[in-house]
Amino acid sequence: MTPDPKALAFDVFGTVVDWRSAVIREGEELGKGKGLDVDWAAFADAWRGRYAPSMDRVRRGELPWTRLDDLHLASLEELLGEFGVVGLTEREKERFNEVWHRLDPWPDSVEGLTRLKKRYVITTLSNGNVALLTNMAKRAGLPWDLILSAELVRHYKPDPETYMMVPGLLSLRPEQVMMVAAHPNDLRAARANGLQTAYVPRPREFGPQGAQEAPDLSFDLVAEDFVALADKLDA
Repeated sequence: MTPDPKALAFDVFGTVVDWRSAVIREGEELGKGKGLDVDWAAFADAWRGRYAPSMDRVRRGELPWTRLDDLHLASLEELLGEFGVVGLTEREKERFNEVWHRLDPWPDSVEGLTRLKKRYVITTLSNGNVALLTNMAKRAGLPWDLILSAELVRHYKPDPETYMMVPGLLSLRPEQVMMVAAHPNDLRAARANGLQTAYVPRPREFGPQGAQEAPDLSFDLVAEDFVALADKLDA
């Protein structure tokens, strides 16, 4: 029999926060100030599209350990050239790159997390670096009990070391930790390492026309948002 979880570990980008809207919004603000004509929605999607490939280069050993902030900045430098964006100062590039620290939560995130926190330990389990996740939580009012990041073990998801960090640091068995994510591939990797799984789809993650992958029927829980997840977990 599967035990009740003691801790919930949350994927962050797309699951807890809406990365796409923030990147588009800040890109448009930058564009107005600099007189740039850019399709910022396409830019946001292209930037996010480099997320996994850049981390995979680290996972394969092609790059030494590199924080996500620095991977994001390298991708940004490439995309500025591809989209014909010129005339930005180094500080303007750095400021735009820091948009990932300023992402807004989904409407249900703070309420749902606050309820879940009353019964469970709630933590991030993200590829974002510690400074990024801390700054994001402070700005967005995300009530984490602690910030756990791939940076702490220098392994990006889906490496096993990242998932096993949570039970290891919390003195729990893997099955006492439930991974919560909007991405089935993340949940499948967590499940392969013995964690319980909860799927919370975010159909707007990739915009109004975005598609959400169908849930794996073997996930332990499926909930429409964090409030519904709190209901299902009696929080």
